[in-house]
Amino acid sequence: MENKAIKKFLIDDTNYETNFTEKFLRRKKYVKSDPGKITAFIPGVITVIKIKPGQQLKHGEGMLVLEAMKMKNDLLSPLEGKVKAIYVNVGQMVTKGQLLLEFE
Repeated sequence: MENKAIKKFLIDDTNYETNFTEKFLRRKKYVKSDPGKITAFIPGVITVIKIKPGQQLKHGEGMLVLEAMKMKNDLLSPLEGKVKAIYVNVGQMVTKGQLLLEFE
């Protein structure tokens, strides 16, 4: 193992010293999710689209139906807002993490 500089960091008011591995340094950085962008939580098929671009939605209102593994998942609005764009069509197969729609 290479001799590397010791890194110092603070967690819950406790100081730590350690060497970070190369794998840790190359890891994918955390990106906070945007609540205005709705993505598929599971791969499946869009069977129903209940909304239109420009439509005002209330929290908990139904937006889409995503069918996956013989289950129909009703995607509800996580916030109150106006629909900016819908990126899927009825019958379209989507992958996990694919952008479905966006709020303004």
